[in-house]
Amino acid sequence: MALSHLKSLQALELALRLGSLQAAANALWITPAAVGQRIKALEEYLGIDLVVRGRSGLRPTPELAGALEHLRAAFQELDTVAAILNLQRGDEIHIAATADFVDLWLKPRIGSFKAAYPHVLFCINGEGDVPLRIGQVDCEVSFAPRRANANDDLLFRDFLLPISTPENARRISDLPLRDCLEGFPLLHLDFYKEDPSAPNWSTWIKVQRLKRTYPNRGIRFQRISAALEAVRANAGFTICGLALVAAEIEDGSISLPFPVSTGHWTEHVFQARFRPDALLRPQVTCFRDWLVGQATGTRDWLLQFAQSTKGAP
Repeated sequence: MALSHLKSLQALELALRLGSLQAAANALWITPAAVGQRIKALEEYLGIDLVVRGRSGLRPTPELAGALEHLRAAFQELDTVAAILNLQRGDEIHIAATADFVDLWLKPRIGSFKAAYPHVLFCINGEGDVPLRIGQVDCEVSFAPRRANANDDLLFRDFLLPISTPENARRISDLPLRDCLEGFPLLHLDFYKEDPSAPNWSTWIKVQRLKRTYPNRGIRFQRISAALEAVRANAGFTICGLALVAAEIEDGSISLPFPVSTGHWTEHVFQARFRPDALLRPQVTCFRDWLVGQATGTRDWLLQFAQSTKGAP
């Protein structure tokens, strides 16, 4: 069998051992759909069905049953090999994180950690001082509903407000408030669209009782960093979390054209999950402490902007 099917075999073994695609996805740090796709690819390659769903979860088909114990034994051996080799990784830390969090928040700060621990090498989203080691992510940072788990660290919620350049903020400041956005391009950021508390332009304008024809029209961005490039080029206004643009707000290159009281806290949070066995390595523990400390600074900074709101989380 081609080596390219190793991930599919891993997904298959985990799904059957743990009883569901969701449980396997949690173990592999991917989505349940991705687990299903890996298993389906293997079934298509072999030309047979490998799993069926039952009331008690997933179970092997007769075609797989005879090979299942060998499959489990093989991955037990691979786990043993990985554990042995993991001890030889020295001072490497492997991180998988939301790309905008990495580019806008982590990378600008991580120099302070490297200065304190110059021997530690990083691989962040597959790039950095050392190459990615498949299946050996030490820390995952996501923006999602908060998880109540001992291995998860809440970093911070974000606080959403319209942002612009100082030039565009000046342009609307001389206009009647109700009509100030009429005619100005609105940039739509999809990063927050799954968050039930995050407003889009249509809902924000309605709450603020402003007038804007076709508020849902405009360029849509998946990445915060791409939307920020457009904002910096005076291409329009966008609603963005302040945590990731704090430095530009502080130096005045990004403006807040509307009162802080019009902002909203996100319901989703940036949170970090560390593999329990990774925390047995002192450099990972040091990084966790540093990360939480940096996040505390961001939370404190955000709270200063939320003083005039109805409350902070």
